[in-house]
Amino acid sequence: MSPRRQNLLPYNLPLIEEEEIQAVVDCLKSNWVTKGPKTVEFEKRFAEYVGAKHAIAVNSCTAGLHIALVGAGIGEGDEVLTTPMTFTSTANVIIHCGATPVFVDIDPKTMNIDHTKIEEKITSKTKAIIPVHIAGLPCEMEEIMDIAKRHNLFVLEDAAHAVYTQYKGRMIGSIGDATAFSFYATKNLMTGEGGMVTTNDDELAAKLRTYSLHGMSRNAWNRYTAKGSWFYEVEFPGYKYNMTDIQAALGMVQLSKLGFMQTIRELTVERYNEAFSKLPELGIPTNLDHARHAWHLYVIKLNLERITVDRAEFIELLKEENISTSVHFIPVHLHPYYRDTYGYKHGDFPQAEGVFDRIISLPLYPKMSEIDVQDVIEAVQTVVQRVRK
Repeated sequence: MSPRRQNLLPYNLPLIEEEEIQAVVDCLKSNWVTKGPKTVEFEKRFAEYVGAKHAIAVNSCTAGLHIALVGAGIGEGDEVLTTPMTFTSTANVIIHCGATPVFVDIDPKTMNIDHTKIEEKITSKTKAIIPVHIAGLPCEMEEIMDIAKRHNLFVLEDAAHAVYTQYKGRMIGSIGDATAFSFYATKNLMTGEGGMVTTNDDELAAKLRTYSLHGMSRNAWNRYTAKGSWFYEVEFPGYKYNMTDIQAALGMVQLSKLGFMQTIRELTVERYNEAFSKLPELGIPTNLDHARHAWHLYVIKLNLERITVDRAEFIELLKEENISTSVHFIPVHLHPYYRDTYGYKHGDFPQAEGVFDRIISLPLYPKMSEIDVQDVIEAVQTVVQRVRK
């Protein structure tokens, strides 16, 4: 039996329309293509959107996480708590600071860090917590902030998936001591590459602005304008982490369309939930009554006890139906560097490992047509019918 689709449905495609194209063209015609006035304006608009005092545009979420930790004074001999269920950059930046990542297992329902297990991992060396809002579902920030306050810990939210996310009526980006967002090509708001760090801390914000552009003194970026000065001083051995005006031009258009794009995501999620909740072979994503999910990812969990194949085979069968998928994520402690360096092994974080063996991320993006969505639904239903016990 031939698949419903005749061509492969990509796992993700960015929504690039005439507005984005014209914004980039206008930027190129202005002759200001690196950090400039559009970047500054994007920072202002994004800070207002999430309700933070400051937003610092950077070239990736990874860069944002790194300079936020540096700005908080994290360094040699320190420990930072985070989740193993994340992309490896979350842990990598801790190592870049000279500190040690310490993993806390997850809540298997939400796939987020289990806040009830955080305190048992805190030692005299612990200096920070990095909660990761997986798929766009927020961690239990109220409890995490309470723990951090009791132990005097810095809270850096990894919100790579969480543009648009709310927690108990507050936007992610306005709760932790700092929050890092991703604008990678697959994200809900994309600038190709890029990211943003938000904070309400004036002193930290000033540091991050300096750190993100070689450690040069404030406003050094505008030294080639009529109002700028050739003179600058290096206050810190900083990094080349700045965003460009080309990226910011894209970002401002995407920000203006974010509500519309989220509505499409939510409608797709409703259709997925309606179809897949009827299949006992699958588990649908968890949502929370006190949160607004960004739906960056739609992650199904296979009930392996009810089917005859494993996750890898299920993915291959979907590919035969011309549906691309992904997996988010391989737990960090299972990667060779972390096994070899820290002695991690299978069984150390059973909840994360158990979830990992079962999860598949389905296509979910605003550029999908209604026919695309139906194709995904029918492909999943077809595969489930083939492999159910």
